[in-house]
Amino acid sequence: MRHPPRSLLSVAAGAVALVGSMTIPVVAAQGATPVCSVEYSVTGQWDTGFQGAVTFTDNTAALSSWNLSFDLPDGQKVTQGWNAKWSQSGTTMTAANESWNGTPAAGTSVSAGFLASRPASGSNAAPTSFKLNGTPCNVDPEPSPTPTDPPTEPPAAGTAPALHVSGSRLVDASGATRRLLGVNRSGGEFMCVQGRGIWDGPVDDAAIKAIADWKANAVRIPLNEECWLGLSGVKSEYGGDNYINAVKDLVARVEAHGMTPIVELHWTYGQYTGNSAGCSDVHATCQKPMPDAQYSPSFWTSVANTFKGDRAVAFDLFNEPYPDRATSTTTQAWQCWRDGGTCPGIGYRVAGMQDLVDAVRATGAGNVVLAGGLAYSNDLSQWLTYQPSDPAGNLVAAFHGYNFNSCASESCWDSTLAPVAARVPLVAGEIGENTCAHGFIDRVMKWFDDHSLSYLGWTWNTWDCSSGPSLISHYDGTPTSYGIGLRDHLRAVNP
Repeated sequence: MRHPPRSLLSVAAGAVALVGSMTIPVVAAQGATPVCSVEYSVTGQWDTGFQGAVTFTDNTAALSSWNLSFDLPDGQKVTQGWNAKWSQSGTTMTAANESWNGTPAAGTSVSAGFLASRPASGSNAAPTSFKLNGTPCNVDPEPSPTPTDPPTEPPAAGTAPALHVSGSRLVDASGATRRLLGVNRSGGEFMCVQGRGIWDGPVDDAAIKAIADWKANAVRIPLNEECWLGLSGVKSEYGGDNYINAVKDLVARVEAHGMTPIVELHWTYGQYTGNSAGCSDVHATCQKPMPDAQYSPSFWTSVANTFKGDRAVAFDLFNEPYPDRATSTTTQAWQCWRDGGTCPGIGYRVAGMQDLVDAVRATGAGNVVLAGGLAYSNDLSQWLTYQPSDPAGNLVAAFHGYNFNSCASESCWDSTLAPVAARVPLVAGEIGENTCAHGFIDRVMKWFDDHSLSYLGWTWNTWDCSSGPSLISHYDGTPTSYGIGLRDHLRAVNP
């Protein structure tokens, strides 16, 4: 759903006469080989500056792109760099690949250097931690669970159940069907990149309890990849570890009230100015037609590593794909959707749904994964033909349904959704209408109830419902006239 309503450090190769040098190796933890290794060195220094270098190795997989981030202590600031696109936000330094060194093979080392200034009285300390594509380096990897093994223990009382796919159903550890019936909690996709916070409105226990009091059993949480990865341009207080920890806290609160958290990639990097463009910004400030190959796989690698020990968390790979607005044929659009790469009409390199599934599964995460179709997830007509391969067998089709969409009638749902729902679980990740009433979603919910499927209303935010479907007028759960329809229905089907 669309919403109501930065600068990079310029760097270039350079040279300076150096006075003295020293190497500060970063030693990897003992034990198993870390996922990635980084060595940092100071190759020369003077009173107010120094020259440094970083060398990293991904020990487990070839990369399609990379960004290495670390914090520079003691007031150090990079002034020039080479062999990478360098940027700095506060103390956080990020080196992103150049076009010619962005695809190193597994086990191959990549080096990049820089010049930096420092206070004359500083100690010129070395960074202590590094992240490659969002994954911590120089630390022992966590043991990976077998993706296809479903959890065997039932969840503790008051917590959300671990889920997996069984045929065309989502089921818990006991094999009982679980329909996901709930709401979206918007905010995490836009507040951080706009420099206004992390969430739009409260997400404390009382606010989450108000959602549960509607008898919701699922909450979809839209996210922003630049904020999660802590990329330059995002205020440090709203990005990186601060953002990740805020998401983890919200997920824990949702689970504590017995609801399934669905973490979802909403806004992404990549400049698109073609048909139906939401913005001309390269940064993650609006809905793009497809995920980007530079950062989206890294986002899902990091998210999967964060939540792979918790099968109660579901992953929605990308909010609303619309490559069909950019390409000239439907076949091209579906191929772009699945395979990514260079897609007609899209100026950046695309990560296809298969790339994102692969990124999640490469971590060992067996969590349920959702993939929405074309036309802002409203078109599932060829979803079965182009569905990505999932070695864990936990793939779910996602659909978005609004009164202003093309597929907004029972006849369309019968012809395009029912065949998909017969093969795999189907979740309407967003349903809504822009009328400030609930006549349309009443029809959607009836059709989905009749087919024992899942749906979540957009959105649990206190916006003016005429500018976008808003379920509440207050975070205590007071419904809008539109929200009354969803609330009363959830209470009827989940007594």
